Amino acid sequence: MSTYANLTRIVTAGFLVIGTSAAAAQNPAFADEPISIGTNDAVVSIQVGDRVLLRYRYRDVPFKPYVQELFTPLGVNILRDAPHDHLHHHALMFAIAVNRVDFWAETEACGRQEHRDFVDVKTDEHNDVSWAEFTEHLDWIHPQKEELLLKERRTIQVPRRENLDASLLTWQSTLEVPPGKQSVSLTGNHYFGLGMRFLQSMDGAGQFLDAGTDSVEVVRGDERNFRSTWCAYTAEADGKTVTAAMFDHPDNPRHPATWFTMAKPFAYLSATLNLHKEALEMTVDNPLTVRYGVAIWDGRIEADRIDRLYRRWVKWSPPAAVEGVKSD
Repeated sequence: MSTYANLTRIVTAGFLVIGTSAAAAQNPAFADEPISIGTNDAVVSIQVGDRVLLRYRYRDVPFKPYVQELFTPLGVNILRDAPHDHLHHHALMFAIAVNRVDFWAETEACGRQEHRDFVDVKTDEHNDVSWAEFTEHLDWIHPQKEELLLKERRTIQVPRRENLDASLLTWQSTLEVPPGKQSVSLTGNHYFGLGMRFLQSMDGAGQFLDAGTDSVEVVRGDERNFRSTWCAYTAEADGKTVTAAMFDHPDNPRHPATWFTMAKPFAYLSATLNLHKEALEMTVDNPLTVRYGVAIWDGRIEADRIDRLYRRWVKWSPPAAVEGVKSD
């Protein structure tokens, strides 16, 4: 394991985990509460009993759907949405560039991820494990030509397991070349990918941690890029210590992920595909699937405990299913 001041890295393809202390996880009342999922005109909500775990905003968004709020089981939200210094930073979001069209920033020259519909909004149970999940179809649209550049099938899943001291979420995105095109090129800046903007109170004084890396590239200021299987960040969220981790699944392209981290002037963590150095070419016959995970605990969590959860998550995660994206 490697650590250094103001730098912790955690990414895992397909799962987002929100964790609590072991005491909270073992609370019998909490363990017995059911997991549920609900939608309204703009937001999908997942909760256990009356405790909200996440809110996902898919409408009334200018450029992209995203996880707007993400809570530890003790009720601490760690995400910041559209801060004044970077209005395009939407809490937990996924964005890259497609055929050199930027879907990350939000200007007139940037593309839009448009929600089309949901399928499989459900809860289920198997082998004493229950979970809530939804799958969304999105179109990635060129800003001027109104041209369809990419199709996406996005699945977010939150499972509940006994003896787990964290809440859990999976983020899986399957990208496809749209009808009428033979290929697309995926590119981006050194921070493009699945990115998390943390609360303002978590800026500056936190500590990053990773599973081990051979080298760290200093990009500019406090910005770092490096490769590792996971990366984590511990800081004070409105006076309460939390640890947030992201995992990169071994089935992901270019595993282990290239992480982007910064703590100053604000805290940010992204799982990237290293697209700023090497474009990724997609063809009509080869869809691309990525799965990432994020784990969040109440309290400071050490590297060995994070690594154990990462390895458990990899075993739980089935091989990435490359399912066709719905098209008309």
